[in-house]
Amino acid sequence: MPPALQPQPETITIEQYEALPENRRAEVFEGVLYDMASPSEIHQTISTELTTILNTYIKSKKGSCKVFHAPFDVKLDDNPLTIVQPDLMIVCDKDKLDGKRCNGAPDFIIEIVSPGNPSDDYIRKLYYYQTYGVREYWIVDYRRRKVIVYCLNQTDFEMEIYTFQDNIKVSIYDDLYIDFSQLDF
Repeated sequence: MPPALQPQPETITIEQYEALPENRRAEVFEGVLYDMASPSEIHQTISTELTTILNTYIKSKKGSCKVFHAPFDVKLDDNPLTIVQPDLMIVCDKDKLDGKRCNGAPDFIIEIVSPGNPSDDYIRKLYYYQTYGVREYWIVDYRRRKVIVYCLNQTDFEMEIYTFQDNIKVSIYDDLYIDFSQLDF
């Protein structure tokens, strides 16, 4: 069937998205709704460890940035509607927060790879995070025991690959390092 004749996926509006049941985990890419699987035990363990490190650091510095973990919406675009739920994020511009979500790119995002859909973090989200100006994006891949770090430089991401034995600098801060060899997972 020629592409013009193929059925197009139904798109949703922000009002339809907000009307979804609270317990439904979903993201929207260019108006198309995608359901998300519940995170595994190891996923939650990694998320909790990293959230604790980031939050403790920010509090110790009396910083104004805030740490959020999924499920918390980030609306990257209204038209077409694009809403993601990063596993972890840091938002430094409080004007982006409206009580319900972050409107615009967070400063820092960590995605923990789900074995059932790794391309989502490695390809789709990488594209959107770069396009919308996330300053730093980490992909934590437990099965490969790797951390891929992308830092935005003008319009392109520069990439570095680390292992779970490395002490990795969080580039949006001058003196924050996360030593993966010391984490309990």
